[in-house]
Amino acid sequence: MKELVIRRAVPEDAEAIARLEKLCFSEPWSYDSVYHELAANRRAFYLAADLCGRLVGYAGLWLIGDEGHITNVAVDPQERGRGIGDLLVGALIEDSRRLGAASHTLEVRTGNAAAISLYEKHGFTAAGVRPGYYEDNGEDAIIMWRKQDHEG
Repeated sequence: MKELVIRRAVPEDAEAIARLEKLCFSEPWSYDSVYHELAANRRAFYLAADLCGRLVGYAGLWLIGDEGHITNVAVDPQERGRGIGDLLVGALIEDSRRLGAASHTLEVRTGNAAAISLYEKHGFTAAGVRPGYYEDNGEDAIIMWRKQDHEG
C-alpha cells in the first residue's frame, strides 16, 4: 500500500489513537488512558499505521513476562479491507517476539467474525470463553492464544 508506514506509536499519537477508539469501539479508552499507555506504561508496546501522514490504525500489547497480551487493534472504518489490520497484527507479533514474547493472547467479542478470522490467520486459536466480558452489552469474549512454536 502506497505511503503506509507501520511505526512505533509515541505519546504524540495519543489524540489520534483516542479518535480511533471512539470510531471503532463501543467502550473506547479515554485520551488520558491512551496517553498513559504510550508515555508511562513500561509494559506497553504500541504500533501505529500512518497513511500519508494520517494515523489510520494502531495495535498494542502489554508484555508480561514472556507473554504478549494484545490490548487493542483498531483501523479507521474508512480504511478497512485494505490489509492494514493484518499488517499491524503481523508487525506487533514480530516486534514483540524480538522483545521476548514467546506467546500471545487476547480477548475478542464472539460476534466479531472479521477480527476472529484475522487472529486465526496469525495462528491464534480459541482457548476458552469469558462469559459476559463486555460491559456495554454483556457479550462473551473468546480467549485466543498463539503459542511460540507457530510461525505466522
